[in-house]
Amino acid sequence: MAAGVAGKAAPALEVPPQHEQISHTKLSVDDEWNLQQERMYKMHRGHESMHVEMILIFLCILIIAQIVLVQWRKRHGRSYNLVTLLQMWVVPLYFTIKLYWWRFLSMWGLFSLITSYILFRATRKPLSGRTPRLVYKWFLLIYKLSYAFGVVGYLAIIFTMCGLHLFFKIKARDSMDFGIVSLFYGLYYGIMGRDFAEICSDYMASTIGFYSVSGMPTRSLSDSICAVCGQKIIVELDEEGLIENTYQLSCSHVEYY
Repeated sequence: MAAGVAGKAAPALEVPPQHEQISHTKLSVDDEWNLQQERMYKMHRGHESMHVEMILIFLCILIIAQIVLVQWRKRHGRSYNLVTLLQMWVVPLYFTIKLYWWRFLSMWGLFSLITSYILFRATRKPLSGRTPRLVYKWFLLIYKLSYAFGVVGYLAIIFTMCGLHLFFKIKARDSMDFGIVSLFYGLYYGIMGRDFAEICSDYMASTIGFYSVSGMPTRSLSDSICAVCGQKIIVELDEEGLIENTYQLSCSHVEYY
């Protein structure tokens, strides 16, 4: 009797298919990638028309946004520069905190701290005679560092694409990551420094009196006075100074740093 019951119950035990017993941990990286691609293909099967509509909508929005941004920059350049600068300054902070990019966050914090102090000094009234020199030296340093980072990053990317990283026994992924990160730092802080330098120079020129929004300056400039800090020029244009040199701007004004 028991044997008969066991014989009847045995067919109820079905062995699952072989492919369902395979664990994802036993798959190789390529097999896992192929499996994900197959799932993605099955999920989006039959959605070709919807994808075309999405691409067309995206292109239309991209063209319209580009036209709006160009017109905004032409008609209201100051507000455009200010809004884009604030976005470039604040938006990366969210992603760095969320993704734990502590290296970028530390550099961003140091740059923001020093630049905020420089901006504070440049907007004070009355303007100190040492402030223009401080502003110039800081943003000149930012320009040189950004230029160096950009060149190093660009060369690293080119060397990786040409296979020269193999001579130094460096992995292609590591050298490419280094090049992209260096190039990004150079472009990001270079643009940020340029925009902040323009804001500081506008404030200082308006405070000194050689520049006005209405176009009528409140002071006249002498040949022996620095066009930026308003102090007397000691070193001549063609002479080599011990501490600071004298330079001539594109507007023919003379200043020394």
